[in-house]
Amino acid sequence: MAKIQLNGKKITVKPNSTIYDLLKRFKLNNKKVAIEYNGAIVSKGNYKKKYLKSKDKLEVVHFIGGG
Repeated sequence: MAKIQLNGKKITVKPNSTIYDLLKRFKLNNKKVAIEYNGAIVSKGNYKKKYLKSKDKLEVVHFIGGG
């Protein structure tokens, strides 16, 4: 198990989990979020390629429409 920080809260993820797996776990639509991974923005095409490891820090930002 890896311990990571997600939006300031410590959570545990399964080994070999990706950013995409994390989005599925929390039922987040990957088309309506932006991910910062250890200080860098990750493109949506890399969500399934970026594996999480202990001490990683992620920030998830939701896009919300309005008017």
